[in-house]
Amino acid sequence: MHICSKRVILLFLEQAQQFFGVLPEKYPELVTAEQLGQVISMAQAELAGLGQTLVTRSLASIPGILTVMVYMILIPLLVFFFLKDREQITDWLAAFLPPERPLLRRIWGEMNMQFANYARGKALEVIIVGLVTYSAFAWLGLNYAALLGLLVGLSVIIPYIGAALVTLPVVMVGFFQWGFGNEFYTVFVVYVIIQGLDGNVLVPLLFSEAVNLHPVAIILAVLFFGGIWGLWGVFFAIPLATLIKAIINAWPTQESTAPEAKQLTLT
Repeated sequence: MHICSKRVILLFLEQAQQFFGVLPEKYPELVTAEQLGQVISMAQAELAGLGQTLVTRSLASIPGILTVMVYMILIPLLVFFFLKDREQITDWLAAFLPPERPLLRRIWGEMNMQFANYARGKALEVIIVGLVTYSAFAWLGLNYAALLGLLVGLSVIIPYIGAALVTLPVVMVGFFQWGFGNEFYTVFVVYVIIQGLDGNVLVPLLFSEAVNLHPVAIILAVLFFGGIWGLWGVFFAIPLATLIKAIINAWPTQESTAPEAKQLTLT
């Protein structure tokens, strides 16, 4: 890897010397041979240091790449065994809990239903938004339409935050392709319409029986859990917020305990 990087740097320097070598002959009043030599010497030193830095960072990233590869193998296996032996695992965990657990049963039932609806709705939302975005961008002639459609589709996993982040690459690709022209504004308007239809039409249809969280609660959950656990906290922010909401809904209040207390008093 180090030898390859040196060859690339040397090839780049040779091409640069050939390109800039004719400048003193064509423009002697602007560039002299001495000045060009100094610039080339400085460039050689900087590129040599850059090559060494790239090699060092490449070697340092190898453990991280290996860790990701291990997770890519272990996580699907873990999910497979969780699904295969679900009843056995849940029975083993239930043995550590008290036999009478109405609060936990209520929370578990609500979370089971909401998680299923949430996962199913998010999968459909990613597919629909991704396909519609790709079709619209390809029809308008935008470069990298498939990649941008994939990014926009995946951005719906994290509401509000994902849409804000993916707007930047869409705007940058449109700007570098057309500049501030009619095509750029057309792409931007189409993208805004897709985001508006997703938030106001598609999401209510897909999540009519799923989690019902206020936008402020979603944003606070993303900020809170993202600050604690980073990217994983952002990814699981909505399910964790749903769990907290289920616990709050199942927690006994004065209104729910008042009839029971009154009945005990009468008896």
